[in-house]
Amino acid sequence: MSARKNLQKGLIAILASCFLIVLDQLTKYFAVLNLKGQNPYVIIPEVFQLRYLENRGSAFGMMQNKQLFLLIVTVIFLALLIWFFFKLPDTKKFRPLEVILVFVLAGAIGNMIDRIRLEYVIDFFYFELIDFPIFNVADIYITVSGITFFILFLFYYKEEDFNMVFGSRAKKR
Repeated sequence: MSARKNLQKGLIAILASCFLIVLDQLTKYFAVLNLKGQNPYVIIPEVFQLRYLENRGSAFGMMQNKQLFLLIVTVIFLALLIWFFFKLPDTKKFRPLEVILVFVLAGAIGNMIDRIRLEYVIDFFYFELIDFPIFNVADIYITVSGITFFILFLFYYKEEDFNMVFGSRAKKR
């Protein structure tokens, strides 16, 4: 891919990521303003509510108070995502994967901002009906992207598509 195309692709990804990160941070800001220190705001009784939580761990509250470790893992993960993003061929076939990577990147950065700034992540969506762990917009980006990637991996992308990305080493495996 030409340097100009790479730059264009990168700028679009940065702008999209920035928009998604701002959206995530705004929702967390409003959660602090309206939910912190308050009783949960019930949207659908016994099903869904907005409930403020300061999550000092990772997904689903695991690894509590391991902020430095989580930051290091996030930085490594972000570097791998960016590398993979630019490794993708510039074809229509890989656009869905590019979009997924932008959402995952934005979600990871959104939660990393909280960890750096606050030493915890602000969560506020709670499905009481299934007692699902409290989560936020960045978590939605990551989770929906992960599910979408899995579906694409199963039904859309073929082995030869990944051979295009990773070259001949993937063919030998």
